[in-house]
Amino acid sequence: MVAVALGLAASVSWGLADFIGGTKSRALDLLAVLVVSQGVALVLLAVAVAVRAEGPPGAEALLYAAGAGAAGVAGLAALYRGLAVGAMAVVAPIAALGAGIPVVVGVATGDRPGAVQAAGILLALAGVALAAREDAPEGGGARLAVGAGLAAGAAVGIGLFLVGMDAAGDEDVLWALAAARLTSVVLLGAAVLATRPDVGAVRPHLGAVAAIGMLDLAANALFTVAATEGLVSVASVCSSLYPVVTIVLAASLLGERVRRVQGLGVVLVMLGVVGIAAG
Repeated sequence: MVAVALGLAASVSWGLADFIGGTKSRALDLLAVLVVSQGVALVLLAVAVAVRAEGPPGAEALLYAAGAGAAGVAGLAALYRGLAVGAMAVVAPIAALGAGIPVVVGVATGDRPGAVQAAGILLALAGVALAAREDAPEGGGARLAVGAGLAAGAAVGIGLFLVGMDAAGDEDVLWALAAARLTSVVLLGAAVLATRPDVGAVRPHLGAVAAIGMLDLAANALFTVAATEGLVSVASVCSSLYPVVTIVLAASLLGERVRRVQGLGVVLVMLGVVGIAAG
């Protein structure tokens, strides 16, 4: 029961972070949103590492964490941009398919997915085919939904983040999270220096943008505790429901609506994601 509650709490945190990240990326420069939110999370992680006062793991684990951080920030950039330009109800569940990337990697290295995972993958792919298409204007037939391509890119980045963190976290989860976030912030800082976005424009929105990083970090912590308090499969299924939070917020606060066939696709994608996580 504790694992279920913590997993659902992780879903709420991730769903809120994605919704705020998407809405703020509509009003502010995407790079500014990322560097501030990721920077806040890095500060909190640095404090946690310092308080615990334990040395870092080996170089291999840190390298995996750095790779995970690079992939993760690329995935977040694609996700927030997709949520900013497209329908959140379409973008969020497609991006959640990142949960299937570790399964793909596992198959490539000799694993065999269970029946539930295989069914989840098929459901998710069918759902994407429906959710990612919309009517073109003036009767031009169907076209790729706005933001769907970015959502697919986000899924790849987030999935590779999960793969890297799985390898890095075997030695020390907290250090792995800190090293991954440090890599993200360094890459974002370099991009800020190169492109000079208006980071100062974030100041009136600082509370909300900082909340993105804090919510994301809280979700990571909640999921980790949920996985240790109960079955990992239970924690994974409960935490994989975070797109539902984003979809509900987009519908209730932004008045977002999607076509019926896209709605069916979204449901199939979510069922697929749950199946993948349950496996």
